Amino acid sequence: MAKSLSYRLFGVGRIPPQVLPQLELEGVVVSDEGVKSSVTYRDFKAPGKRFGWKRQWFPASIILTRTRLVAFWFSNPMINVPLSDERLKLMRFAIEDNDMYVSFDAGLFHSDWSGSLEYRLRTERAAQIIESLQQLVAERQ
Repeated sequence: MAKSLSYRLFGVGRIPPQVLPQLELEGVVVSDEGVKSSVTYRDFKAPGKRFGWKRQWFPASIILTRTRLVAFWFSNPMINVPLSDERLKLMRFAIEDNDMYVSFDAGLFHSDWSGSLEYRLRTERAAQIIESLQQLVAERQ
């Protein structure tokens, strides 16, 4: 699957180099960079933001370690959930074609947010990420 143009030209969507050593220590299971991604906000409210519906596209990176699932939008983590976190069970993961969908209630991680968020990551490793995630979570129970 082709990487985003900004990744190929400028490296936008790489795993941030400042966090990579820590993630490698945690034991990388699956990762992908330069992933064409989007976030969709539905009935979203946060301090200073309100969207009935809004979608933003961007290149991202995703990495599953033995201890957490992290996805970065530039160098900012948009998903950063330890596998031991109970909130992980409240997140919905799905695959459609080569797209990985992660959706959840916006208030799950921020008490002053409401609505829903859906991240879409177009990666050929979607099935591998979700299968590995399910196995790792099952091992912890």
